[in-house]
Amino acid sequence: MKSITYILIAIMITGLSCTKEKKEIRSDNNSVKITKKKYVVYQVFTRLFGNTNTTNKPWGTIEENGVGKFNDFTIKALNEIKDLGVSHIWYTGVPHHDVIRDYSKYGISNDDPDVVKGRAGSPYAVKDYYNVNPDLAVNVEKRLEEFQALIKRTHEAGLKVIIDIVPNHVARNYKSISKPEGVRDFGEDDDISVVYNVNNNFYYNPDESFKVPVWKNDYSPLGNEKHPLEDGEFPEMPAKWTGNGSRLSQPDMNDWYETVKVNYGISPEGKKDFDELPDGFENEDYKTHYNFWKDKTVPNSWLKFRDIALYWLDMQVDGFRYDMAEMVPVEFWSFMNSSIKMKNPDAFLLAEVYNPSLYRDYIKKGKMDYLYDKVQLYDTIKSVMQGTGKTDHIPPILDELKDIEHHMLHFLENHDEQRLASSAFAGNAEKGKPAMVVSATSTTAPTMIYFGQEVGEDGSENAGFGLPTRTSIFDYIGVPAHQRWVNNKQFDGGQLTKEEKHLRDFYKRVLNLTINSSALAGNYQDIHLHNIQNTQWYNDKVLSYVRWSDDEKLIIVSNFNDQNTFGFELSIPEDIIEKWHLKDGDYVIEDQLYKVYKTNLKVTKGKALLRVDVKPLESFIFKVN
Repeated sequence: MKSITYILIAIMITGLSCTKEKKEIRSDNNSVKITKKKYVVYQVFTRLFGNTNTTNKPWGTIEENGVGKFNDFTIKALNEIKDLGVSHIWYTGVPHHDVIRDYSKYGISNDDPDVVKGRAGSPYAVKDYYNVNPDLAVNVEKRLEEFQALIKRTHEAGLKVIIDIVPNHVARNYKSISKPEGVRDFGEDDDISVVYNVNNNFYYNPDESFKVPVWKNDYSPLGNEKHPLEDGEFPEMPAKWTGNGSRLSQPDMNDWYETVKVNYGISPEGKKDFDELPDGFENEDYKTHYNFWKDKTVPNSWLKFRDIALYWLDMQVDGFRYDMAEMVPVEFWSFMNSSIKMKNPDAFLLAEVYNPSLYRDYIKKGKMDYLYDKVQLYDTIKSVMQGTGKTDHIPPILDELKDIEHHMLHFLENHDEQRLASSAFAGNAEKGKPAMVVSATSTTAPTMIYFGQEVGEDGSENAGFGLPTRTSIFDYIGVPAHQRWVNNKQFDGGQLTKEEKHLRDFYKRVLNLTINSSALAGNYQDIHLHNIQNTQWYNDKVLSYVRWSDDEKLIIVSNFNDQNTFGFELSIPEDIIEKWHLKDGDYVIEDQLYKVYKTNLKVTKGKALLRVDVKPLESFIFKVN
């Protein structure tokens, strides 16, 4: 979840995480060699994955538009996802959030449309952290057991499980009916007579009641339908501050009005009522961070979210994706993530961050494993795909981030972003091919894809709340291209078009190559800027670089131009030839994606040229033997 203006609260945020590295003892001298491991995350919007209903009525109910269930993730489906080249599944929308559906017979209170976005609700307005979305269960009373069974099936398929935690805010009507004995709800013990107390979970406007936003542009919470609870009122006295930081008792309709801001011990004036990390702690490991906090008194909200995380670890969840992590102080992340790592050192911790100046603090002090590389790499690749940017801009970004490159997760789609094939992005899924190669192979960082991306889903459905181009996360809807792959829950792509099958095959080739290549977990060097300076012809819609390890050497070339074939002599820098220990002579090299294109690398007196003829939107991953 993110604000259009990326609202940043004025707090310090900082972090070195436990990186996903493997130690190997080299037999030649018994020295320790550190190798990084590439991961692939498959983000799936859980309630949409198995839905085969194609009605797609705007604002449609479950009965009209259908909904997917935990049980739709069969062993067959999970094995197909694994075979795509995936190591982790991020099940988005699992914790129980507000929904406009009557589950009162199960003891679940009805949610008010005046403070819910869409009919199916935002997955980032969590109502009960100790249970799961009832929409996702076949038997609502057994919904948690059904999710536990999914975790077990996922592990049996050789995949790891990631779910969301949203520490910055909770649903305006948060109330857990599933919390373990002894657990107190958010706000249950707050002193509501004051704006702020270090151990209050929320901020308040004493003596003021909450007011529903004024709807504009003919907006209505459920479209044309009226709901018994849709009356322009929501009882909340005193009013709480809103999730995006708005202090107004009546937030704007563009604010995160369905949520309330969690208090982490920072006063309205910005004073931190907790201990700060000592100088140099960015260089300490998670065990040292854990010991630092062990005897400290911390704000109550810190303890609540730590206990939530440990609860899900006990359920055998393997990691978390943290929503809008930069709106929460870095000291909390040091406390939270070190506690998680003490319980599971291999936990996968991914944070949504949009401020590059904060990246290193989150990783080194906050003990995050991975951050979104959105503002730099994603935005730059998007501009190249749309024809307004140049590939010349990509190498400087990779260079700027080289000290933390392993921690910067790459993606081209997620639930917040426009679909590649949408009219507002590239308008054609094929344009994502060179971008995918670059995103997946330029660093040792994990790659993430969003379900349906691999078959060219365009997000054109009008689901109700929000606009097309993004697959809706707020309403019940079908995802047409993905549904053709689901093929009535056979999960075999039986209804895909020829073009969609070819696209999925491309993704499968790229992703499997990334997780199996030692070079892609090894060294990187740009050769694009070298070729601009040292060859007679080179194009700013082509990108090239090299990757290598002790036993594998790759030359990668991607053409972002969708009209032209380019033929040229690619120059390989002399220092690369020296590092690769290549002797003078001709080397036949072969593309590893499709293994049908071969060419010659000619090395003469330490200098090397490679003949390349690359078609529109084509990429080569050449292996030097």
